Amino acid sequence: MSDRDDATDANESAPEIQPQPAPTPAPDPARRRRLLLALAVYATCVVVMAIVAGPQRLREHSQFNHYAQLAHAWLHGHNDLASGPPAYAQGNDFARFDGKWFISFPPFPAMLMLPLVALAGSPENFQDAQFIVWLSGIAPAALFLALEKLRSSGRSDRTERENLALALLFAFGTVYFFTAVQGSVWFAAHVVGAGLLSLYALFALDAAFPLIAGLLLGLLFLTRPSTLLVAPLFALEAVRVSCKDGLPAAGALSERLVTTWRRVDLAAVAKKFALFALPVLACLGFAAAYNHARFGTWSPNAFGHEHLTVVWHDRMAKWGLFGYHYLAKNLGVALTVLPWLPASHAAQAPSFQINEHGLALWFTTPLYLWLLWPRTRGFLHAALWLAAIGPIAMDLMYQNSGWRQFGYRFSNDYAPLLFLLLAIGGRPFGWLFKSAAAWALAWNLFGAVSFDREGYDRYYWREGTQKILYQDD
Repeated sequence: MSDRDDATDANESAPEIQPQPAPTPAPDPARRRRLLLALAVYATCVVVMAIVAGPQRLREHSQFNHYAQLAHAWLHGHNDLASGPPAYAQGNDFARFDGKWFISFPPFPAMLMLPLVALAGSPENFQDAQFIVWLSGIAPAALFLALEKLRSSGRSDRTERENLALALLFAFGTVYFFTAVQGSVWFAAHVVGAGLLSLYALFALDAAFPLIAGLLLGLLFLTRPSTLLVAPLFALEAVRVSCKDGLPAAGALSERLVTTWRRVDLAAVAKKFALFALPVLACLGFAAAYNHARFGTWSPNAFGHEHLTVVWHDRMAKWGLFGYHYLAKNLGVALTVLPWLPASHAAQAPSFQINEHGLALWFTTPLYLWLLWPRTRGFLHAALWLAAIGPIAMDLMYQNSGWRQFGYRFSNDYAPLLFLLLAIGGRPFGWLFKSAAAWALAWNLFGAVSFDREGYDRYYWREGTQKILYQDD
């Protein structure tokens, strides 16, 4: 046998080597734990909200089911309410234009309700308040995941237990609690908006998911337009992660800005900005087309509030929907309104009354006072404040203070960002913080069980012109 034959036999007898499949990545137990805890936060919130909302709100439609009315109109090929507002809504916050009636609230919550209204057959058969209760756990659960994202990346020193506490304090220690158990149109928008904002914060951190973050921001605009101004959080995070050697930590602000410009990968940050902007622009384009179809304007922000048939229509016509004219009053509501003590000691007099402009933010949630003196500051601290200050300013210059309300409900437009700031502020959660948390939980529980409820009217003082903020002498 030749050498060639020996080589052939050897080759034929060698075992064939099969390519091995790539190993399956091992599941991340920490990620699984975070998701399970977020699910637990969601379930806890929904159960508590459902109990506090009560059987009537869970089983019947709300009196002000504007979003369900809008969804029903769409199902019948209309942007207007062909039969006009329902009698039970008492004409409250409907827009009148060119002889037709419209829902002037931004439409995304109605989009969420659309398939369920179709299944129910009519707005009256759809339990809109129950639907909002089912959504009420999303914001606290997403906020917990955002807090944990900061912890796992080393940008927050809070423990898992502290992050759970913060998420639940947001749910039950802020005006989000009373908001989530109402169900009617004004409060429904806040629940949807807070959920979208918390999810936006989760995906905007580290700027790893620009398309998702942009979509969430666009949907935020279609729910609560002032929240479009939280965009700086993603923008600054995109710049940070695109810096080749990290952000400069030393030198004057001007020097650091110049150094950052030199370090940033412009192509990388431009790609993130473009992906982020695409869904935002799509949502703005949809809003512009939607408003043009109804009111003949291509403004994406003109959803129709200027056409509301309300007693303060003249003030909007004179001063606009937003402006400096409203700032002093709204600052007073947000920061100074307190419970009224009775002027007499009559047996039937309540121990206190709440003006339905709502209680001051620091009164219902004194935890916010910890934002005034953080122990640690940095890039993320500045980014979160820049994101929050936009909706804060717009809400303070809005023509309405939020009336009627237990507390300053517009704070839902930025409260999740404030809780992220509490987490990274570095102040210990000692006995004083825990005492403030107990106060917040107690007052917001009272608000959730008492606001707009039979048997509790004596605790609330209402004046229809909205001009009186403080108890008369």
